[in-house]
Amino acid sequence: MAEQVATRPALSPKDEIAALVIRSRKAQAQIENYSQEQVDRLIRAMVWSVAKPGVAEKIAQFTVDETQLGNYDGKFLKIFRKTRATLMDIINDKSVGIIEELPERNIVKIAKPIGVIGALAPSTNPEATPVIKAIHAVKGRNSIIIAPHPRAKLTNKMIVDLMREAIVKLGAPADLVQGIETPSLELTNELLRQCDRVLATGGGAMVTAAYSSGTPALGVGVGNAVITVDETADLDDAAEKIRMSKTLDLAASCSSDNSVILVDKIYDPMLGKLQAKGGYLCNDGEKAKLQRTLWDDELHLNTAIVAQPAQKIAEMAGVSLPEGKTFFIVKESGFGPSHPFSGEKLSVIMALYHAKDMDGAIKLTNEIQSYQGQGHSCGIYSNSDANIMKLANATKTSRVMVNQPQAASNSGNLWNGMRQTFSLGCGSWGGNSTNHNISWKDLINETWVSKPLATTKQLPSDEELFGDVIKTLG
Repeated sequence: MAEQVATRPALSPKDEIAALVIRSRKAQAQIENYSQEQVDRLIRAMVWSVAKPGVAEKIAQFTVDETQLGNYDGKFLKIFRKTRATLMDIINDKSVGIIEELPERNIVKIAKPIGVIGALAPSTNPEATPVIKAIHAVKGRNSIIIAPHPRAKLTNKMIVDLMREAIVKLGAPADLVQGIETPSLELTNELLRQCDRVLATGGGAMVTAAYSSGTPALGVGVGNAVITVDETADLDDAAEKIRMSKTLDLAASCSSDNSVILVDKIYDPMLGKLQAKGGYLCNDGEKAKLQRTLWDDELHLNTAIVAQPAQKIAEMAGVSLPEGKTFFIVKESGFGPSHPFSGEKLSVIMALYHAKDMDGAIKLTNEIQSYQGQGHSCGIYSNSDANIMKLANATKTSRVMVNQPQAASNSGNLWNGMRQTFSLGCGSWGGNSTNHNISWKDLINETWVSKPLATTKQLPSDEELFGDVIKTLG
């Protein structure tokens, strides 16, 4: 009679995550007192392990094959170029010891690690997100556990394993970086509860779960970028950059140009240039077919169209797409649920709006983003500083990209000074705790050391402090 082999009972989600967290804490403790040089060497190795020639190409193709989202060129740019740019952006930052001194207040600030970072990685950007979040975490001498979208679990494992191998070769513990290998909603929710800080990038439901976990969380709001082209813009430059942004990785990014507003004076010529760049202007019947394909009656987005080629979407919708057309242009005038094209589409479909002037464009931007995307970002193609600042001052947005392709710019790029990240805070407008591009600086604690001032401050007289308020109030 064959001897029976005892099998261990499966761990509960709570216990499975607890085991990962124990390993993560042990690894983090081993680098807690690393020098700046040791920390920076680690993050260099982590990026090189996934972005070096030969490996980056393999990851890009593997990501497309597994997720069936986006395209090779977009994935390659992210894993090869975006990870390098992010490393360059932070490598010279001081994140160990005294990181800031305020001599006028006699205060110094000391950086301290938080501990275990729990990170969410979406299916739309699963190639670079784990790397960027991991190097931000380790830059702050933290460890990280990454919960991937189930659709990208093998991509996540490949990337995590490569970073772990590199970490070990430098004499540090592999468990500084871990991934959930068989992701589920239960495991992800447990990670959110058990880690020390949540770094959430993904769909609205997961970001909401992160904020509801009881753990301090850094989340992102819904993207729905609105782009204005005014009468002072270089129209050829604007058309090419809108095309680039709209089609980058087949619009997998929530920063893709979802709506474009053209002011009256340049409407016709600019529309012609967008069409010349590969835009297909839909008629009313084709618009209706696309709408039925993109959304059900309750306005749930059809995930089968997300980050897909224009030709595939056309076939699904029963639209005949001429050769050479790479994105759709759908004329729109309203906003909200009765005008679903005004919302985020995660596809190579762009809503086109007509505004009389800059004031009309600003009004439309605010209306569109009151439906979806408030607080995230908008853009403008203009050579008028007055118009640029007018838009910036009048919109509820955290980022205004000027004369730049939106999807490639608001998370940082070599041509601008934005912090490199894939986590974009949207402020109170988007239900977030921060407006800025999230980096390692959000993944540390600070100890403020305060010494007495050389000269004690003196309160000014009531006349100096309150001024004419005294006369008004008595």
